[in-house]
Amino acid sequence: MKRWLLLFIFFFFISNIYSQAKPGKMKLNAGIITAKLAESKKFYTEILGFGVSFENEFYLLLHTPDKQAEISFLLPEHASQQPLFKTAFNGKGVYLTIEVEDVDKVYEAIKAKGVDIKIAIRNEPWGDRHFAIQDPNGVGIDVVTYSHP
Repeated sequence: MKRWLLLFIFFFFISNIYSQAKPGKMKLNAGIITAKLAESKKFYTEILGFGVSFENEFYLLLHTPDKQAEISFLLPEHASQQPLFKTAFNGKGVYLTIEVEDVDKVYEAIKAKGVDIKIAIRNEPWGDRHFAIQDPNGVGIDVVTYSHP
């Protein structure tokens, strides 16, 4: 009995340490440092249907229509920020993927709004059906519906 109690305590102790070492719930919010706060807000809300979670004179936080993801925009060289978060994004080397239920429907809606389509809707051999647009900051946005090839 004593041995079982010691084993129980040992496993409880180990599992407690292990559970504390693993990261808990995690949420990602991509951020772009840009002077184009108004243009970004207009693009993401009017073209993609995002909502405003928070906004002030130097920061804008937007959420997807289902509120499952967010993207933020920060004014460059703002006095409230540390040097790491002051340099403006240069418009290259970043893309976002937005997964939707019906990419054809979204494609037609975005086209009807007069948005410049950078990559026309297409099927890929690996199963994606997608198209791409670009936000005011130069970020490529791949709008996709995934399926099995």
